[in-house]
Amino acid sequence: MAEGHARDRWSRTAQLCAVIANCHRDPKKGRPLKPADFDPFDRTPQDVIKLDADNIGLLRQAFLGHEGQEQQKGV
Repeated sequence: MAEGHARDRWSRTAQLCAVIANCHRDPKKGRPLKPADFDPFDRTPQDVIKLDADNIGLLRQAFLGHEGQEQQKGV
C-alpha cells in the first residue's frame, strides 16, 4: 500500500515536472518531454538495452578501453 501511495505521488510530481520543462524548452532542440521521463516508477521496455554478441564488445571497450579488445582476443 505504501508503494501505491508513492507511485501516486510520483505520478503527480512527474506531470508537473513535464509541464514546467515543456514550458521552458526550445522546440527546435528536442522532443516534448513526457511525465514518464521524470517518473522513476514508470519504466517502459524501451529503457532496456539488451546485450548480445554484437554489442558486448562495445561495452567492454567503453569500460576497459583498448586493453579490453586485447583481452577479448585472448579469451
